[in-house]
Amino acid sequence: MSSDHKGDRGGPGSESNQFLTFTLDAEEYGLEILRVQEIKGYSKVTPLPNTPREVRGVMNLRGTVVPIIDLRSKFGLAEAEYTRFTVIIVVTVGAKIVGFVVDAVSDVLNVSAAEVVPTPDLGAGVDTTFMTGMARTGERLVTLLNIDRLIGRDEALPAVMA
Repeated sequence: MSSDHKGDRGGPGSESNQFLTFTLDAEEYGLEILRVQEIKGYSKVTPLPNTPREVRGVMNLRGTVVPIIDLRSKFGLAEAEYTRFTVIIVVTVGAKIVGFVVDAVSDVLNVSAAEVVPTPDLGAGVDTTFMTGMARTGERLVTLLNIDRLIGRDEALPAVMA
């Protein structure tokens, strides 16, 4: 299985983007690769009082205090024990840095505009504003996430990130 689409290298007129894909509860998600600063193995975080459940705390990353968000909890999935595959994806959100705890990183996926379909309308009771669409790659569907909208929905997070 190759995620390399040699014809879509981002040249003039090309509408191809790269996404770092990861799993949560056997489902695949993608983040814009240009927003990913690094991927690191899960390490202990310092809990903070009075934060939403998905905010696991903060960690010191080379002198920068980085808030850590568990995406399983954020998406309402069942909690799972952290394993040797559990990683923290460190991303940039504006001038800030945030870490996302995920089950495992999959690969880097080249996605052309033709492979992206809109997020399905799931009704008024389901919030899909943090999704930019679904990437069709072979038989797989990968949910593409908008980092800014994903983070912007938390009122408590800006205080943690300040």
